[in-house]
Amino acid sequence: MPAHKQTSVFFGVAFTVAGIFLQPAFADDAPTTTSRSNPEIEKRISLLIENMTLEEKLGQLTQQWGGESQDVNPGAKKQALDDILGVVRAGIAGSFLGAYGAEYTNRIQKVAIEESKHHIPMLIGNDVIHGFRTIFPVPLAEAATWDVGLVEQAERIAAVEARAAGTHWTFAPMVDVCRDARWGRIVETSGEDPFLSAKMAAARVRGFQGEGLNRNDAILACAKHYIAYGAAEGGRDYNTVDLSEYALRETHLPSFAASVDAGVGSIMSAFNEINGVPASANDMTLRGILRNELGFDGLVVSDWSSITEMINHGYAADPADAAAKSLAAGVDMDMCSFSYRDTLKKSVESGRVSIRLIDDSVARILRAKFVLGLFDNPYAEPSLEKRVTLSAEHRAFARKVAAKSMVLLKNDAGLLPLSDSIESIAVIGPLAKNQHDPLGTWSLNGRDEDVVSVIDGLKQRVGDKVLLQYAQGSDFLTGDDAMRNEAVAAAKDAKVALLFVGEAENMSGEAYCRATIDLPAPQLELVKAVHATGTPTIVVLMTGRPIVIPWISENIQAIVEAWHPGVECGNAVADVLFGDENPAARLPVTWPRHVGQIPLYYNHKMTGRPPAENNRYTSKYIDIPWTPQYPFGFGLSYTTFAYANLTIEGAASAPSNPIKVAVDVTNTGSRDGDEVVQLYIRDLVASRTRPVRELKGFKRLSIPKGETKQVTFELTRDHLSFYGVDMKRIVEPGRFQVFVGPNCTTGVEGEFEIK
Repeated sequence: MPAHKQTSVFFGVAFTVAGIFLQPAFADDAPTTTSRSNPEIEKRISLLIENMTLEEKLGQLTQQWGGESQDVNPGAKKQALDDILGVVRAGIAGSFLGAYGAEYTNRIQKVAIEESKHHIPMLIGNDVIHGFRTIFPVPLAEAATWDVGLVEQAERIAAVEARAAGTHWTFAPMVDVCRDARWGRIVETSGEDPFLSAKMAAARVRGFQGEGLNRNDAILACAKHYIAYGAAEGGRDYNTVDLSEYALRETHLPSFAASVDAGVGSIMSAFNEINGVPASANDMTLRGILRNELGFDGLVVSDWSSITEMINHGYAADPADAAAKSLAAGVDMDMCSFSYRDTLKKSVESGRVSIRLIDDSVARILRAKFVLGLFDNPYAEPSLEKRVTLSAEHRAFARKVAAKSMVLLKNDAGLLPLSDSIESIAVIGPLAKNQHDPLGTWSLNGRDEDVVSVIDGLKQRVGDKVLLQYAQGSDFLTGDDAMRNEAVAAAKDAKVALLFVGEAENMSGEAYCRATIDLPAPQLELVKAVHATGTPTIVVLMTGRPIVIPWISENIQAIVEAWHPGVECGNAVADVLFGDENPAARLPVTWPRHVGQIPLYYNHKMTGRPPAENNRYTSKYIDIPWTPQYPFGFGLSYTTFAYANLTIEGAASAPSNPIKVAVDVTNTGSRDGDEVVQLYIRDLVASRTRPVRELKGFKRLSIPKGETKQVTFELTRDHLSFYGVDMKRIVEPGRFQVFVGPNCTTGVEGEFEIK
């Protein structure tokens, strides 16, 4: 891997979001980077640290819950707020999470600025994962757009709303790579591929941090969870990770490196251990790779109580031991375990912990506050919060992202898009009239009443022209004959049946891991019963992960994966089903036929006995096919595309100069549409075996019907290199295959050789 330098975050000119003219929050001479490049800021930091007591320094290293109590008892609520303000006044907390709203956060900041000894503002962090109040599709769905510009703008909108509500810091993006759909947090990732994940990670960092962190439209991003959290054993959250350094660097590091290159201001250490050493005290990954190799000089925060959880791991004897080890490895801020605040003073006095380590961490935290402009303007603007939150412009963009994230998995006989002349539609399923679960996991500020349900979106689309008959049919995990019979009756009376089935919001996400990822039995029974009526049936899946649907894939005419699409759910679904939006999303993760295939991912290694139909002694199962239900990168359209005329130029001079790959893509159908053109390579012979295919480029582009566009890519040394046996990146001479097509399994092929 080439050396990485932290990218400066520059402050640009004002621009318009949601019709609001956004300007820098304070003077033009604001710091332009989270690194140590502003002498005046460094002088102020040094002076503050020089005058702080050890207790005050440890307060800066401490993050705690700052939300108002939801207890109905007014006295308890007042006591909770009094406790929070007391901590601020005493200067023994540097950051809060869970504090929302301009008025509430301003109240906290007023005490920090006017009543604490050093007048240091509070850093307010919150989980802004896929939108603040305007909830976008879940991150896995956003990745399915394969449109980095679209995703960047979604995070831009999230940042605008969050900063207006007093949030300065988001615990996002989650950049973990995941190849086990049982893991509940796959929904927060960009899928299984390190290249796609890296592109999405950088886009999200740019979106959150904007043109400059001191502006009132930007928040500090936090790439998480460092590192290899997505490789948790058995798909069980918080579990151990045991993998080679090669796998760590090839698969799990690229998205973090891309985040650092994009200028990310903070990193979160993970819950898991890595080869016996917990991530929150792992010197090799935190200081060795993150600080020294990648050049990251921003703030590292632990995940919630991950420091003291090292006691459970058997790596630390007690909170003091855990705190000392975590600080030594490079974790600057303790999230909610209070181990730094409670134990590090004694560790310093005993000589176990150096005051220099504490001062370095305090400096990084103060630097982040200066870069955010909090010392000059710590307050949010209540009037701005009201203007930008859930604005019409933000909702319109959420609708666009949701529609562009939906994957058309099957469309036999052109059942979709629906015709405007259709007379009646049965709208069935536990997600058909639902305003809660389409928000998806980690939609903390989302509100059910903000959500356009499927039935309401369809009503808005068709008006009085089409008879819509609704029946729930079943719950997510339970059902009965009466509910199912009502749905069957509705289907019999309709020209087409739309089934909205899948996962509830709390069936994916943190701590929502599933041993089986089938569509729950009551919902599958509902699908089968409706299908048996003979009415043309369309299944729209709303999930936070790939689910196992072999019967549906084999028997249902049309299938759409809509994910959990956010506040504009119903409108976006209607846009896709009626063809106002021609679907072009692609799967960012492989879909298995059976949970027993997991882990299943496209960029696997070739075995000495590759699977073969007529040879028993090859690598496969005897009871199901070895192939996935749907491959990585797969997705259909209401039009068709053809690939031809692949050309490869410049291989003779590689790797010093880029190799140019070009292909003609023709829209051969009857509709305008988008195509996601994907480029894969394979290094055929190497000193360390290479994957069968590796994604190295993609472009989503619009092609009018009947037209051809030439799509070009450049393959550089970075694309062709890999970690050799000495853990250094190399490009070896030899033959490379190139594949360009609509997914990882089909397309046109070529070859070049590096001599």
